Amino acid sequence: MQSVPAHGSSAADSAGGGAFSYREVGATRLGPLPDGYHHLHHRTRVGRGRADYDAAGAALTTWRLHRRAGARVRAGSPWAEPGTSVEVSVGAGPLRLSAPCEVVWAEYGKERTGFGYGTLAGHPECGEESFVVDLREDGSVWFTVMAFSRPGRWYTRLGGPLVPVLQSWYAKRLGRTLRRITAGA
Repeated sequence: MQSVPAHGSSAADSAGGGAFSYREVGATRLGPLPDGYHHLHHRTRVGRGRADYDAAGAALTTWRLHRRAGARVRAGSPWAEPGTSVEVSVGAGPLRLSAPCEVVWAEYGKERTGFGYGTLAGHPECGEESFVVDLREDGSVWFTVMAFSRPGRWYTRLGGPLVPVLQSWYAKRLGRTLRRITAGA
Protein backbone atom coordinates (compact mmCIF):
# COMPACT_ATOMS: atom_id res chain seq x y z
CA MET A 1 0.00 0.00 0.00
CA GLN A 2 1.44 3.32 -1.01
CA SER A 3 0.43 6.47 0.78
CA VAL A 4 1.45 10.08 1.12
CA PRO A 5 4.57 10.67 3.23
CA ALA A 6 4.18 12.87 6.31
CA HIS A 7 6.00 15.70 4.54
CA GLY A 8 3.14 16.03 2.03
CA SER A 9 4.76 14.78 -1.17
CA SER A 10 3.36 11.66 -2.77
CA ALA A 11 5.67 8.75 -3.45
CA ALA A 12 5.79 8.02 -7.16
CA ASP A 13 6.55 4.71 -8.83
CA SER A 14 9.39 5.78 -11.10
CA ALA A 15 12.48 7.89 -10.92
CA GLY A 16 13.14 11.31 -12.32
CA GLY A 17 15.24 10.15 -15.25
CA GLY A 18 18.84 9.90 -14.04
CA ALA A 19 21.55 8.27 -16.15
CA PHE A 20 21.40 4.86 -14.50
CA SER A 21 24.31 2.48 -15.04
CA TYR A 22 22.05 -0.59 -15.38
CA ARG A 23 18.81 -1.47 -17.23
CA GLU A 24 16.61 -3.17 -14.63
CA VAL A 25 15.48 0.02 -12.85
CA GLY A 26 12.97 -0.69 -10.09
CA ALA A 27 13.60 -4.43 -9.77
CA THR A 28 14.21 -4.22 -6.00
CA ARG A 29 10.68 -2.97 -5.33
CA LEU A 30 8.97 -6.34 -5.55
CA GLY A 31 11.46 -8.60 -7.32
CA PRO A 32 12.49 -10.89 -8.77
CA LEU A 33 16.07 -9.73 -8.89
CA PRO A 34 17.61 -9.95 -12.37
CA ASP A 35 20.07 -12.61 -13.45
CA GLY A 36 23.68 -11.73 -14.16
CA TYR A 37 24.28 -9.88 -10.88
CA HIS A 38 25.39 -10.71 -7.36
CA HIS A 39 22.28 -10.80 -5.15
CA LEU A 40 22.14 -9.62 -1.56
CA HIS A 41 19.23 -10.28 0.77
CA HIS A 42 19.58 -9.53 4.46
CA ARG A 43 16.76 -9.32 7.00
CA THR A 44 17.01 -8.19 10.64
CA ARG A 45 14.33 -7.93 13.31
CA VAL A 46 14.56 -4.38 14.67
CA GLY A 47 11.61 -4.02 17.02
CA ARG A 48 8.00 -4.64 17.88
CA GLY A 49 4.84 -2.61 17.44
CA ARG A 50 3.67 0.53 15.69
CA ALA A 51 6.00 2.91 17.57
CA ASP A 52 9.09 0.91 16.56
CA TYR A 53 7.84 0.66 12.98
CA ASP A 54 7.30 4.43 12.80
CA ALA A 55 10.72 5.16 14.34
CA ALA A 56 12.48 2.74 12.01
CA GLY A 57 10.70 4.07 8.93
CA ALA A 58 11.52 7.68 9.81
CA ALA A 59 15.20 6.88 10.45
CA LEU A 60 15.41 4.97 7.19
CA THR A 61 13.72 7.47 4.88
CA THR A 62 15.42 10.60 6.27
CA TRP A 63 18.96 9.20 5.78
CA ARG A 64 19.50 9.05 9.57
CA LEU A 65 20.11 5.30 9.48
CA HIS A 66 22.94 5.53 6.95
CA ARG A 67 24.51 8.46 8.80
CA ARG A 68 24.35 6.67 12.17
CA ALA A 69 25.96 3.64 10.54
CA GLY A 70 28.96 5.78 9.62
CA ALA A 71 28.26 6.84 6.04
CA ARG A 72 28.30 10.41 4.79
CA VAL A 73 25.10 11.18 2.90
CA ARG A 74 24.46 14.11 0.61
CA ALA A 75 20.90 14.04 -0.70
CA GLY A 76 18.82 16.37 -2.84
CA SER A 77 15.87 15.98 -0.45
CA PRO A 78 15.56 15.51 3.32
CA TRP A 79 13.60 12.29 2.72
CA ALA A 80 13.68 9.48 0.18
CA GLU A 81 11.49 10.21 -2.83
CA PRO A 82 11.79 9.16 -6.46
CA GLY A 83 14.17 11.32 -8.45
CA THR A 84 16.24 12.37 -5.42
CA SER A 85 19.97 12.31 -6.07
CA VAL A 86 21.96 10.75 -3.25
CA GLU A 87 25.70 10.42 -2.75
CA VAL A 88 26.74 7.96 -0.08
CA SER A 89 30.41 7.89 0.88
CA VAL A 90 32.53 5.97 3.34
CA GLY A 91 36.15 6.18 4.34
CA ALA A 92 38.37 9.18 4.97
CA GLY A 93 40.52 11.54 2.95
CA PRO A 94 41.97 10.02 -0.21
CA LEU A 95 40.48 6.66 0.79
CA ARG A 96 36.91 8.05 0.75
CA LEU A 97 34.75 6.07 -1.65
CA SER A 98 31.75 7.95 -3.06
CA ALA A 99 28.73 6.30 -4.61
CA PRO A 100 26.30 8.45 -6.65
CA CYS A 101 22.74 7.11 -6.75
CA GLU A 102 19.19 8.17 -7.47
CA VAL A 103 16.07 7.06 -5.63
CA VAL A 104 13.98 5.04 -8.09
CA TRP A 105 11.03 4.20 -5.83
CA ALA A 106 9.72 5.03 -2.38
CA GLU A 107 6.83 3.66 -0.38
CA TYR A 108 5.25 5.09 2.77
CA GLY A 109 2.56 2.66 3.90
CA LYS A 110 0.91 1.40 7.07
CA GLU A 111 2.89 -1.86 7.06
CA ARG A 112 5.73 -1.17 4.61
CA THR A 113 8.04 1.83 4.34
CA GLY A 114 11.19 2.06 2.30
CA PHE A 115 12.94 2.99 -0.88
CA GLY A 116 15.31 1.74 -3.52
CA TYR A 117 18.10 3.61 -5.20
CA GLY A 118 20.00 2.85 -8.35
CA THR A 119 23.59 3.45 -9.34
CA LEU A 120 24.60 6.33 -11.56
CA ALA A 121 27.73 6.80 -13.66
CA GLY A 122 30.79 6.90 -11.38
CA HIS A 123 29.37 4.48 -8.79
CA PRO A 124 31.76 1.62 -7.90
CA GLU A 125 29.00 -0.89 -8.69
CA CYS A 126 26.16 -1.20 -11.23
CA GLY A 127 22.78 -2.14 -9.83
CA GLU A 128 20.15 -1.29 -7.28
CA GLU A 129 19.64 -1.56 -3.54
CA SER A 130 16.50 -1.30 -1.46
CA PHE A 131 15.92 -0.67 2.23
CA VAL A 132 12.52 -1.62 3.64
CA VAL A 133 10.90 -1.71 7.07
CA ASP A 134 7.89 -4.03 7.49
CA LEU A 135 5.37 -4.29 10.30
CA ARG A 136 4.19 -7.90 10.36
CA GLU A 137 0.80 -9.20 11.53
CA ASP A 138 2.39 -10.55 14.73
CA GLY A 139 3.63 -7.01 15.56
CA SER A 140 7.29 -7.69 14.78
CA VAL A 141 9.22 -5.05 12.83
CA TRP A 142 11.72 -6.21 10.24
CA PHE A 143 14.35 -4.38 8.21
CA THR A 144 15.35 -5.82 4.84
CA VAL A 145 18.19 -4.88 2.53
CA MET A 146 17.89 -6.34 -0.96
CA ALA A 147 20.30 -5.60 -3.81
CA PHE A 148 21.62 -6.73 -7.13
CA SER A 149 25.00 -5.52 -8.29
CA ARG A 150 28.07 -6.19 -10.35
CA PRO A 151 31.39 -4.35 -10.57
CA GLY A 152 31.22 -0.96 -12.22
CA ARG A 153 34.82 0.22 -11.82
CA TRP A 154 38.27 -1.33 -12.19
CA TYR A 155 38.83 -1.48 -8.43
CA THR A 156 35.56 -3.31 -7.72
CA ARG A 157 36.39 -5.80 -10.48
CA LEU A 158 39.83 -6.19 -8.89
CA GLY A 159 38.17 -6.64 -5.46
CA GLY A 160 36.33 -9.66 -6.84
CA PRO A 161 34.81 -11.80 -4.09
CA LEU A 162 35.69 -9.27 -1.37
CA VAL A 163 33.06 -6.76 -2.59
CA PRO A 164 30.00 -8.97 -1.79
CA VAL A 165 31.49 -9.68 1.65
CA LEU A 166 31.76 -5.93 2.33
CA GLN A 167 28.21 -5.35 1.06
CA SER A 168 26.89 -8.06 3.38
CA TRP A 169 28.85 -6.60 6.31
CA TYR A 170 27.35 -3.14 5.65
CA ALA A 171 23.80 -4.56 5.40
CA LYS A 172 24.27 -6.26 8.78
CA ARG A 173 25.67 -3.04 10.24
CA LEU A 174 22.59 -1.15 9.03
CA GLY A 175 20.35 -3.73 10.70
CA ARG A 176 22.18 -3.47 14.03
CA THR A 177 22.15 0.32 13.83
CA LEU A 178 18.43 0.45 13.09
CA ARG A 179 17.73 -1.89 16.01
CA ARG A 180 19.58 0.55 18.30
CA ILE A 181 17.70 3.52 16.84
CA THR A 182 14.29 1.90 17.42
CA ALA A 183 15.33 0.97 20.96
CA GLY A 184 16.05 4.63 21.60
CA ALA A 185 19.82 4.23 21.91
